[in-house]
Amino acid sequence: MSMKNINPTKTVAWQKLTEHFQDIQKTTIKDYYKDPNRKQDFSIQFGDLLVDYSKNRINKETLHLLTELAKEVGLKEAIESQFSGEVINVTENRAVLHTALRSNSDEPILVDGKNIKPQIQTALRKIKSFSNKVISGKWKGYTGKSITDIVNIGIGGSDLGPDMIVESLKFYKNQLNTHFVSNVDGDHVSEIIKKLNPETTLFVIVSKTFTTQETLSNAETIKNWFLKSATIFDIPKHFVAVSTNLDAIDNFGISKENVFPMWDWVGGRFSLWSAVGLSISLSVGFDHYKALLDGAEEMDLHFRNEDFEQNIPVILALISVWYNNFYEAETEAVLPYSQYLSKLPAYLQQAIMESNGKGVDRNGDKIEYQTGTIVWGSTGTNMQHAFMQLVHQGTKLIPADFIGYKESLYGLTDHHKKLMANFYGQMDALSFGKTAEEVHLELKSSGNEDKIATLLPFKVFEGNRPSNTILFDKLTPKSLGKLVALYEHKIFTQGILWNIYSYDQFGVELGKELANKLLKS
Repeated sequence: MSMKNINPTKTVAWQKLTEHFQDIQKTTIKDYYKDPNRKQDFSIQFGDLLVDYSKNRINKETLHLLTELAKEVGLKEAIESQFSGEVINVTENRAVLHTALRSNSDEPILVDGKNIKPQIQTALRKIKSFSNKVISGKWKGYTGKSITDIVNIGIGGSDLGPDMIVESLKFYKNQLNTHFVSNVDGDHVSEIIKKLNPETTLFVIVSKTFTTQETLSNAETIKNWFLKSATIFDIPKHFVAVSTNLDAIDNFGISKENVFPMWDWVGGRFSLWSAVGLSISLSVGFDHYKALLDGAEEMDLHFRNEDFEQNIPVILALISVWYNNFYEAETEAVLPYSQYLSKLPAYLQQAIMESNGKGVDRNGDKIEYQTGTIVWGSTGTNMQHAFMQLVHQGTKLIPADFIGYKESLYGLTDHHKKLMANFYGQMDALSFGKTAEEVHLELKSSGNEDKIATLLPFKVFEGNRPSNTILFDKLTPKSLGKLVALYEHKIFTQGILWNIYSYDQFGVELGKELANKLLKS
């Protein structure tokens, strides 16, 4: 079952969508809302998650044609190919199995003829026992003191994923302080080590090959700092590695027992579900880490088994393609109404833009249509006082995902009411705007009749700006796992629709090669 390599613009569904776009592009979200069932018909409830996509420039026919497109390019078969371990990352000759890392089923998944499930279970048991030792204080540093601080040293997927999750789950964290060193900028690592005590700090070096320039530079700097007060024999008590390069790890001084596995069938930006997430397990405890995996698995099963018409990642991907390829919208905003999720937009930037930022299709041909949306965002309500002016009244069309929670974690209900009033208010303002008549009336009733002529055009909101509501009951490790997996599957779906390989990232290499040449010259 290999994936079909189909140029989407040559499909029957695409031709129909092009005609359909001409028919409905003048219809507004306000027009669609004349239907009293609009919200109900364009919402999906999945456990503790409600996705409401009614505030989009689409009708039932749009969705029907978009799902026809998904069927025509072979999305269903592609999903099965991914989950069953076929080599869908063709350019790197690899399977793509981050989904296997969170699967609780005993069904074997074969890579090179070997079932990978037992390796995954072994790694999880090792993460659990190691985390328990460190958190309980049984793991001692070289002077016999328990660990107080964890430092994750990695870059890209080995940093952004764990860092984002640790920040998002701060409410659930234990007594350990967790830090992240990523940039090769020496000032970054210097700022972090000045807060640390070498006797009570554990360093987690995350690098598949143990050759990544940034990670190794930072690891060497930290090791030299550590050896000012300790000896090389103390390294095993303070350094662990997530890697495949056993020789390089050994040369660094890390003992074999302190090595956690990485696998070729997990891409870096999808690796927080593996031992790359060790710093998450250390920060919030293994049980919460496992709940994160379980939440992701719930979304995996939904994505794999649900009909496209009721499939959350598929629907969100189709709507995104609709704006990107028909409305020529170039960007999408991700707007979480939770300060805990402040690092989610940056995490999704990597996941989405490194995956689908491709200009060559799966046949190796140059692409003549748009791929890869530009993703950006920030947390509500901060961004309402920052860039939302452009989203509301600017000249660009920017579809937005609003992510919210029905309950707050600390229970300050007055704050949460205000937060959620803004959450809903922003989406209504984007969708329905404010007409000239409404502005006229408002100015008149506030006693500013004399200013109507001058102020009116500035106070009109066109509206008709699209948004999705992604609403969970509460921010928990499980619901966060579900959310991240939702976006992972949206990425995959878009890659299939655009006929590109989402899992290689050759675009990151040329700059690195040139930097290495410059260093040698």
